[in-house]
Amino acid sequence: MLKRVLALIVVLAMVFSIVGCAKQEAPAPTDEPAEETPSEEQPAEQTAGNDDYLVWNIAVDSQTWDPTLNSSADGGHIIQNLFEGLTRETKDGIEAASADSWEITNDGKTYTFKLKEGLKWSDGQPLTAKDFEYAWKRACDPAVASEYSFLVTSYLVGGEEFFNGTGTIDEVGVKALDETTLEVNLKFPVSYFLSLTSFYTYMPVRQDIIEANGEGWEKNPETCISNGAFKLEEYQTGSHLTMVKNDQYWDADSVKLAGVKGLMIVEGTTALNGYENGDIQVLDSITIEQIPRLQKEDPNFKITPHIGTYYVNFNNDDELFKDVRVRKAFSLAIDRKAFVEQVTKGGQVPATGFIPSGMQYSDGTDIRPLDENGLPAAEYGIDPSQALPEEAKALLAEAGYPDGEGLPEVTFLYNTNENNKKIAEALQGMWKQNLGVDVTLLNQDWAVFQEERRAGNYMMARGGWLGDYGDPMTMLDLFASKSGNNDPQWRYREEPTLAPNDKMLNPEQEEFDNAINASMLASGKDRDEQLKKAEDVLMNNHVIAPIYYYTFTNIVDESVVEGVELTMTNKWDFRHAEIIK
Repeated sequence: MLKRVLALIVVLAMVFSIVGCAKQEAPAPTDEPAEETPSEEQPAEQTAGNDDYLVWNIAVDSQTWDPTLNSSADGGHIIQNLFEGLTRETKDGIEAASADSWEITNDGKTYTFKLKEGLKWSDGQPLTAKDFEYAWKRACDPAVASEYSFLVTSYLVGGEEFFNGTGTIDEVGVKALDETTLEVNLKFPVSYFLSLTSFYTYMPVRQDIIEANGEGWEKNPETCISNGAFKLEEYQTGSHLTMVKNDQYWDADSVKLAGVKGLMIVEGTTALNGYENGDIQVLDSITIEQIPRLQKEDPNFKITPHIGTYYVNFNNDDELFKDVRVRKAFSLAIDRKAFVEQVTKGGQVPATGFIPSGMQYSDGTDIRPLDENGLPAAEYGIDPSQALPEEAKALLAEAGYPDGEGLPEVTFLYNTNENNKKIAEALQGMWKQNLGVDVTLLNQDWAVFQEERRAGNYMMARGGWLGDYGDPMTMLDLFASKSGNNDPQWRYREEPTLAPNDKMLNPEQEEFDNAINASMLASGKDRDEQLKKAEDVLMNNHVIAPIYYYTFTNIVDESVVEGVELTMTNKWDFRHAEIIK
């Protein structure tokens, strides 16, 4: 017997009652990326032209906006407007998008999606269920090595087997039954599966386009064939991209904008000047120094709750940081309350664990409740209100480095960005004052930084993770052995496809993986207990040092544009935006 879910608009209850907190670190799926800074004259030069185009500062030149390959928040914003999944995440929840309806079997393991009739790609060709089948299987393909492969292989029947070389592509549990019907077979019931189908890794891509053009197909307007409200019109490396209304989109009549111009201005002060000069209408790369003034003077400035955590990655395979005592010492030397009050100043919450405040257990209780002062309870030895220098120094001495004596040169890697620099300098100062250790700061442009961190070519590095959907798993599965985003190199087994450089094994991580796997087969309080166990393993081993839970600072010039929306995970959605000036 099937449960029928009619879905012109189906809103799911997603656990997003956040108090204040998130990429890229961005930073979402993911850091706060950065590239080379364009010229100070860029805003005026790039906004000249069509008055019906909204101008938005992306802030960086995204590494990719191929839905299967992207793992960054900046790329996610672009994908949100160029592509569309079976469902769509909005500010209120999940609604039907390319899917018209779906059926779910009583055991929760088989979904049958019915696509809307007459769907088309931006070049006018029909969009079919086969395009979804191809995209999902592509995400499971070891030859593609998507960093987000685990977000598909973990759930689809046969997905992990295909990825690991013990199964075939034909055994992966997604199949187009006809032009408009997609059948999906899951290993176990997944309460948030409809949320996953709104995420970019689950969005359709065109097989003929990718096979004919290879890597970078999405950055060429001639080959970037999409199915969302907009299509790519122009892209200039390091400068800007332009998206125009997609007349082939099924709901094109609701799209009011002629287009969107996305600028790539890394320098936050330059971007803010562009906004204040009337050249930019939407931006979220707000510099720390400007936040107090904007809070007082600009009604367009908003601080939005954000599911995400900013943290320090410790390379668990590094000769120094493979010692948990050293990792914990560097963590306890951070004054998190001073950090959010004196450094970031954007309403962030000091972090004591990795799962951010606002996320809930199955019974609706907060995983990390806050007290009357907006602080979580002390956990894992971390006091959210102060550094613990004496404990930190004692741990370092126990590890064989009294007062820092005998330490090799210690480095902290971050990507080029004003705010990241200030955060890195604050950490450097705290480690010197509270631990007596000199730390050298290293910075790289965003693309190089991503690759070096992923390869484990660092000692400590900045990290930030934004939730991709409304379940604690969106945070925890980052550190699974099969995750391509497990930057601390914390794995009990080798993963040659996703992590070819991670050869040193960390046996304690197996307990984390086991808890994650057990949580997937459990429900209710049993599942809550497994999720808590997984976080305990992560934090008791001080694999990372959480610093604060994100907030999303942003500006929309409401005197010029209306209808700009942020989804529940704070992705920009321009489908309903309209120029009013």
